[in-house]
Amino acid sequence: MQFNTKEIFTAFMILFAVIDIIGNIPIIIDLRKKMGHIQSEKASLIAGAILILFLFLGNSILSLIGIDVNSFAVAGAFILFFIALEMILGITLYKQEEQSSVTATVFPLAFPLIAGPGSLTTLLSLRAEFRIENIIVAVLLNVVLIYTVLKTSSAIERIIGQTGINIIRKVFGVILLAIAVKLFAHNIKALFI
Repeated sequence: MQFNTKEIFTAFMILFAVIDIIGNIPIIIDLRKKMGHIQSEKASLIAGAILILFLFLGNSILSLIGIDVNSFAVAGAFILFFIALEMILGITLYKQEEQSSVTATVFPLAFPLIAGPGSLTTLLSLRAEFRIENIIVAVLLNVVLIYTVLKTSSAIERIIGQTGINIIRKVFGVILLAIAVKLFAHNIKALFI
């Protein structure tokens, strides 16, 4: 095992930007109002388990259907690009369908809000560039942060306000856009070599 602080930090920041737990505070608060109580521990653990399972099984699933990691990473770069556009421009390109029969803790909070298509695609894209142990540490750090935000979402909203949340969302959108461009450029070369 070779732990690398730079890789852990970079992977953490990429996942943090994609998961966008700060930008999702308004959705979390809305879910709390609709459903009453959200189990922060359960939501964090389920999301973390989905992310880590996909990190290990994602490649097997891809090879089963005949797709290499670089192709998936390029596709992931496009998804990150569109997520970044949503964050920067304040538009919605993809709408979630709400199901009231399933508890808010698992759906839509743990999946697909936290461990959604963007974060799962990002994990496989990261795997093409970083060591797996560094990605696992980054995922675990994000799970701790997610738990903290879920537990304190009401207080965070009161402190930074809606304007603060919007600013943070736009800043992370720009960072994510730059990451998408880098990911695309790095992996597109590998496809043509």
